[in-house]
Amino acid sequence: LANMLVIKCKAAVAWEPGKPLTIQDVDVAPPKVHEVRIKIVATGVCHTDWEYLYESGKGMKSRPFPLVLGHEAAGIVESVGPEVTKFSPGDKVIPLFLPQCGECERCRSPKTNQCRKNWANMQLGVMADGTSRISYKNQQLYQFLGVSSFSQYTVVPDTSLTKIRCDAPLDKVCLLGCGVSTGYGAAVKTAKVEKDSSCAVFGLGAVGLAAVMGCQVAGAKRIIGVDINPDKFEKARVFGATECINPRDHEKAIQEVLVEKTGGGVDYALECVGSPVIMNAALESTAEAWGTCVIAGWTETETMNIMVEKILMGRTLKGTYFGGWKSVEDVPKLVDDYMNKKLKLDEFITHNLTLDQINVAFDLLKSGKSIRTVISL
Repeated sequence: LANMLVIKCKAAVAWEPGKPLTIQDVDVAPPKVHEVRIKIVATGVCHTDWEYLYESGKGMKSRPFPLVLGHEAAGIVESVGPEVTKFSPGDKVIPLFLPQCGECERCRSPKTNQCRKNWANMQLGVMADGTSRISYKNQQLYQFLGVSSFSQYTVVPDTSLTKIRCDAPLDKVCLLGCGVSTGYGAAVKTAKVEKDSSCAVFGLGAVGLAAVMGCQVAGAKRIIGVDINPDKFEKARVFGATECINPRDHEKAIQEVLVEKTGGGVDYALECVGSPVIMNAALESTAEAWGTCVIAGWTETETMNIMVEKILMGRTLKGTYFGGWKSVEDVPKLVDDYMNKKLKLDEFITHNLTLDQINVAFDLLKSGKSIRTVISL
């Protein structure tokens, strides 16, 4: 019977681009076929959420509004729709903006994690049937990346959800829903950083710090953090950076500084900003004959200009999405790694706020004062 009822709860609604979020009482409809309704317990506030609100149409494709943002979260299954077999009420779960259906050609290939189940609809903010499950006074509110975790309850497809161990603290492991998994995987899975190698990480936000952590776990000898905000340096050292550089302290371009410092360039560069200019700098900071540059920073519409010779002489340029992890099967393993102290999460969390302070969380993010704010719902 629970599945038949609409749940009334609070959500932070983005009514239009560029305007702060407002807390509203919304209706969350019951899950339909192959859908699961979850109670969100905690959500991280990611830079991508901020960008879709405040830079919609700049480096980002426009998404339909009104919209409920949030995509990095953890919660508990409240009810399941018809034909759902892998989840039961009470399960601890992490919703996933990247699905894993397990059946398509991409899911069957070890080469990629980019399942496309419900993809086009989720990018448009709706479920498989073309509608969203969250509404305000009968007006549909679109679900960001099919998740919408800035709501006390939400509904997601059963292929965009993973069950995790019941003793995991949701206010910590929520970070594995996006930022930490992305940066960590960029280093260990996409770049495949090798022992005793040298690495440079551009941008020391949550994704960049997770990349630094990945380089350290992989056994890199030199890990150089690069950021124009020196307040991030102390934190970077906690995660394993051996040194940190502020590009503004140098006359020369940062790539030249790094090539000089390392006697020819780093083995691996990880771009965790989402800026084409920095992507180029990252590529050019790698060693000519075997350097690998991985782009983890997010931008959808901007273009890179690369001097052909920079690639021709043996460098590799790669992109990563969600760190290369196969979402449904790998996220629970990352939760296990955290529980077994192989992976840091607590150190990313600089602020804990409530849903009605969501705009404060955005301000902290934009001003560089926070790494991750976790919102408790």
